[in-house]
Amino acid sequence: MTSVADNNPRIYVACLAAYNNGYLHGAWIDADQDADEYAIHDYEGFEGVTIEEYASIDSVARMGAFIAERGALGAGLLEQFVGDIDQAESALQDCYHGQFASLADYMEELIAESITIPEALRYYVDWDAMARDAEMSGEFFMIEITRDEVHVFSNR
Repeated sequence: MTSVADNNPRIYVACLAAYNNGYLHGAWIDADQDADEYAIHDYEGFEGVTIEEYASIDSVARMGAFIAERGALGAGLLEQFVGDIDQAESALQDCYHGQFASLADYMEELIAESITIPEALRYYVDWDAMARDAEMSGEFFMIEITRDEVHVFSNR
């Protein structure tokens, strides 16, 4: 892949007629614009999201715009939902709980909003175990951006 200074989502669009006749003829284009028939031979700026060679330009454009607007969080959601842009957008709109240092931090905040834990007992609560159980049960999932930045979503 060609590296680019700005991280705009781009795809390498090739002329299928030329390619089928043994010639590579194409160009890098921004992924959030309209285009006609094409084959995607390469892409960049999609933060690890896989783009199929014959993906619809509408789908690629929506994914490109989603990643351009939301960065690594958008890419993480697309990976979570295997490129299903509708599910990624729905999760962001309906299931997003915010950014935290960890899922355990979110669990602590969630519980603190619901009940008052006496200070003498607060240190006995295993927030990491609660977070692990919530994730394993499928109640929540996280998109980890960095070591101390996770975005928490419910699965319901």
